[in-house]
Amino acid sequence: MDRRKLLKATVLGPLAAAGCSDEKPSGGGPPDDRPSRPPRPTGPADWNALERGLDGTLIRPSDASYAQARRLYIPRYDAIEPAGIAYCETPQDVSECIAFATLQRIPVAVRCGGHSYAGWSTGTGLVIDVSPMDTVKRDGGNAVVGAGTRLIDLYAGLAKDGVGVPSGSCPTVGVAGLTLGGGIGVTSRAYGLSCDALVSVQVATADGRVLTCDDKQNPDLFWACRGGGGGNFGAVISFTFRAHEIAEVTPFSLRWPWSDAADVIRGWQRWAPSAPDAAWTSLRLDTRPGQATPSIEVIGVALADAARHMNALTAATGTDPTSSTSQSQPYLDAMKFMGGCAGQTVEQCHVQGTLPGQRPAGAFPRTNYAGKSHIAYKPLPDNAISALLDRFDKGNDVQNRSVLMDALGGAIGRVGPGDTAFPHRKALFCVQYLAPDNAWLRATHAAMEPSMGGTAYVNYIDPDLKGWTTAYYGPNLDRLKKTKAAHDPERLFRFPQAL
Repeated sequence: MDRRKLLKATVLGPLAAAGCSDEKPSGGGPPDDRPSRPPRPTGPADWNALERGLDGTLIRPSDASYAQARRLYIPRYDAIEPAGIAYCETPQDVSECIAFATLQRIPVAVRCGGHSYAGWSTGTGLVIDVSPMDTVKRDGGNAVVGAGTRLIDLYAGLAKDGVGVPSGSCPTVGVAGLTLGGGIGVTSRAYGLSCDALVSVQVATADGRVLTCDDKQNPDLFWACRGGGGGNFGAVISFTFRAHEIAEVTPFSLRWPWSDAADVIRGWQRWAPSAPDAAWTSLRLDTRPGQATPSIEVIGVALADAARHMNALTAATGTDPTSSTSQSQPYLDAMKFMGGCAGQTVEQCHVQGTLPGQRPAGAFPRTNYAGKSHIAYKPLPDNAISALLDRFDKGNDVQNRSVLMDALGGAIGRVGPGDTAFPHRKALFCVQYLAPDNAWLRATHAAMEPSMGGTAYVNYIDPDLKGWTTAYYGPNLDRLKKTKAAHDPERLFRFPQAL
């Protein structure tokens, strides 16, 4: 008997009869005759049967590779011990895992890059790791991308054809989580968010089926997958993106003395959100160990006319930078530079490891940090700027602390707030707070809350956040809840801030 059929017959038989098949359906939501509640387990979970049913690899606590397999990008979560980690090589593997977890009532976490700020891409149950499904290929004007793809491989896989997809900068981030939460990146003002480039997506839902979702097929789920947050509606198998021609770009940076920080923030926030679409910028405030004073810098990427944009920014701030740099380079090289692995090979831009999705020659460091965020819909008033700078002046005790303000506007703002699940289309910029210590983060976030109005970016998921549903999703919340109820009524896919 085929090993997959054996698994269904011996372990998953009742659930398979209820609609959890390997076959790709043509229809929309769950079948009408699906039981309202999955059958109760009849005995201990048969992990050996699950392993026989996978084309990929199942790793259990007794395996030699378990200590490495359970790790996320952020080391603070190394102590979490999943019952099993399934490296899924096919859509059928994902369906097998979903069926097994449903029947055995085992918690599920879906993992790609493992960058969840709250550690929610792991757990004590079954981790469905999609990293083996990491192919990148052209299909006419589109790019078909496996859900396990890291950003550096997305860029490298398309660079040879002179095209790209708007995505983030950190090379080891997974394309799945980034896109499902929206996807802010260095070309987003020119081409939109990652989710705006999405043409279709394949999703394994809680009933074990693999659905193709686009404007015509399962449009409610397609809408939700464009900004509704990773891990909410199912396990994504692959994405089809619209590719944009992009050959060379110019990364640039300008630095000012800390004494000019207030003027730089005022000028940047007036100029950046309404700058030409070809210019993306991020204003960065930092403290570093051994650094006498905090630093302020604006980094950016220009698709054209970098010098003109740099001059316009300088004029907006009313103060001359102490240093400035710019260099035109191929897009892949620019993304390596923006991601902190300039001059290294694609393999070296990975986290070191030998498991699927990792590379033996990977040299990108794991980092311990926590984060919070706001979405700014109006410029910061002077009192908020003073409060922010005061947090750095008072908190400069040799800690790595950063505030990053990423410009929105441009193509991002030309999409309606309800056209996709990402609601923050009219915002000016996104603010991200990063630090290894939560006390400083909480105090800094609280100091800025009165000026930000209870907003946040779901990709910078924040376990402390009060009112997170409206902060992440705004007016799109009710529609997202209905989509969740239609495709995952028993909430198989759940975590502390799951819908």
